[in-house]
Amino acid sequence: MTDDPKDSTNQNNNQAPTNEKSVKTTNLTPNQGLITGKITDIQNPELWDFPMNYPLSIIGHEGERENLLNEVKLILGSQFPDFDLASIEVKPSKTGRFHSARVNLYLTAADQVNVLYASLDAAKTVRLVV
Repeated sequence: MTDDPKDSTNQNNNQAPTNEKSVKTTNLTPNQGLITGKITDIQNPELWDFPMNYPLSIIGHEGERENLLNEVKLILGSQFPDFDLASIEVKPSKTGRFHSARVNLYLTAADQVNVLYASLDAAKTVRLVV
């Protein structure tokens, strides 16, 4: 006999112990109307403080190092004419399968963020933006 209350209840009911855990669930309702605009738009503009320096990592698809770099240069060069394209750092992942382009942008308005993320979302070589 053990001091575990689970064992005593199972012994009293002559039932075999079970490994099932009781999970308390709640009903969730969808967030209707909270997301406005495109999915790439800023959802909480009050949390952004412009102007600001904005570090960004753009992760490309597997084996797309050169294409990723070229596409990122095109996007950033067209949207940020004063941005130094030579400052883009491209680094491989630990396994070398993926590459990320790291940049530090100077943003002055929320519209810049919205256009930037929409452009990166449409890019064929971009897998993820962090």
